[in-house]
Amino acid sequence: MSFILEHYNIILVLSATIMLGLSCGLVGSFLVLRKEALISDAMTHATLPGLGIGFLLALSLDLNGGKFLPLLLLGSGITALLGATSVRWIVNNTRLSPDVAIASVMSSFYGLGLVILSYIQTLSTGNRAGLSSFLLGQVSGLTQVDLFMLSSIALLVLVLGILNFKALRLLCFDPINAEFLGISSKKTENLLLLLMILVICTGLKTVGLILILALLIIPPITARLWTNNSETMVMLSCVIAALACTNGVIISGFFYDLPTGAIIVLSCAGLLSLSLLLTPVRRLIHV
Repeated sequence: MSFILEHYNIILVLSATIMLGLSCGLVGSFLVLRKEALISDAMTHATLPGLGIGFLLALSLDLNGGKFLPLLLLGSGITALLGATSVRWIVNNTRLSPDVAIASVMSSFYGLGLVILSYIQTLSTGNRAGLSSFLLGQVSGLTQVDLFMLSSIALLVLVLGILNFKALRLLCFDPINAEFLGISSKKTENLLLLLMILVICTGLKTVGLILILALLIIPPITARLWTNNSETMVMLSCVIAALACTNGVIISGFFYDLPTGAIIVLSCAGLLSLSLLLTPVRRLIHV
């Protein structure tokens, strides 16, 4: 009990980060199976302007000097949704290919975000904004309330993903058959989009908007090297992501005070490299 009380904050940070890893492993698996990894890249970059707008709104309302996490996450979520919607609209209404649409939306939103952040730096409170921690990830500045909120969002993602696992799996492999079974592909796509937004916003402070894509994608493709079964793949992906998050928090917090997100991503890359070396070539599965 004394150990828990003495290291309460560390345990809280570790728990919140592990929950993030589990939710990323779950959602990322369906993105990989649907071959939609790059759309999550567009969404992560699209969070930047929302982050800046959320800060300015919180600043105008005098909420924690602009660093009011709920508003920051809400703004990020709204612009991430706009980014994903823009990509889908371009693909469905023009002759442009998905990769061109994603690149266009990603660069446009990210450029807008940089303009807003540059404006914030000109304010008297700009230097104290601490928004750079959302780029590379840093959990040391989070309060206990923030950590509980992020954990709750990650838990919600896990619950929704598990309850709708059958529908999400059918969306990846057989959306036509899903319609015959009474499962709306459109609603399931919107659910997956919602889960992506929640995961990305949850990971902004921990992994950072630049590196959250790696936590979403690397664990699933690592798990895919070891199994053909979708359920096993999802479970392995969750475990791999949780291990990487644990490693990132421990190394960055206890030893060198390095960026948490960068260490988490390097841990994911290390597990992927190890899997590529240990997995027999005949069992490699190309997505």
